[in-house]
Amino acid sequence: MSAKTRPATSATPATTRANAPAPFDLPEFLAASTAAVNAALDHFLPRATTKPATIHKAMRYSLFAGGKRLRPALCFAAAAACGGTAAAALPLACAVECIHTYSLIHDDLPAMDNDDYRRGKLTNHKVFGEGIAILAGDALLTQAFEIAAQAEGWPRYSHRDLILEIAEASGSLQLIAGQVADLEGEGKKTSAAQLKYIHERKTSALLCCSARLGGMSANCTPAQLQALTDFGYHVGLAFQVIDDILDVTQTSEQLGKTAGKDLTAQKATYPRIIGLDKSRKIAKQLTAKAFAALQPFHGRAAALEALAHYLLERNK
Repeated sequence: MSAKTRPATSATPATTRANAPAPFDLPEFLAASTAAVNAALDHFLPRATTKPATIHKAMRYSLFAGGKRLRPALCFAAAAACGGTAAAALPLACAVECIHTYSLIHDDLPAMDNDDYRRGKLTNHKVFGEGIAILAGDALLTQAFEIAAQAEGWPRYSHRDLILEIAEASGSLQLIAGQVADLEGEGKKTSAAQLKYIHERKTSALLCCSARLGGMSANCTPAQLQALTDFGYHVGLAFQVIDDILDVTQTSEQLGKTAGKDLTAQKATYPRIIGLDKSRKIAKQLTAKAFAALQPFHGRAAALEALAHYLLERNK
């Protein structure tokens, strides 16, 4: 990567280790992670004034709408667990955030979830119109691969491996498959197995991809990559189960988006199918399995453990 294409990395979260590590500071880690990703994304994307300005304004509107940047944080944390650096993982962290944002823009469209608010702001199509919103999502998906191509590549993981990883997670067998199944399940009786299929693909796939890419950026071993895969899968499912719970227990102001939309649209959710109490138990079980997956790191995955706790505590 040339000096021109590589963003400044001074703001990347620290990944240094000490003989007697202090208690992990998750807020500080998330703040540093978010700052690093925001600076890098601002560098990677065309300026808002670049012609055609409308599309670049729309891309930036949703990308910088105040998201938690949890997927990049998972990418950085996985890199740290494998002895890597945030600087090396940065392009991959930015790529998954672009894909995540594109999926949100499209999910909010009238033909999909038909939502007016996201992260406390008007959704993209409410500001720029449906046509530009669709194109902004398309552009961010494409941008993700352009950014990922600027990663260094490592002995065990070539650029081919990185691009294939992202393409598979976001393609018609994973992320898009989940959205299709979600749409087709509206207003219909959905089994727990079918709902798991939706959540595995619509949410877990990209979270798992984020963790795997972080490990790859550290040239992780096959065993480490499998551990990260197990962790990402179970955390991703827990994240979506908790999201289902929040939709029925929190207000729109608390969520930053319209509460109760899933119920109104008769979407398949865990509370709707198995009840609220059982949903909470499943979230805890999934997180426990995620913790178990981190055992091969022998205490070096403090950031991943803290993130898993954070995801579980979202239902309180």
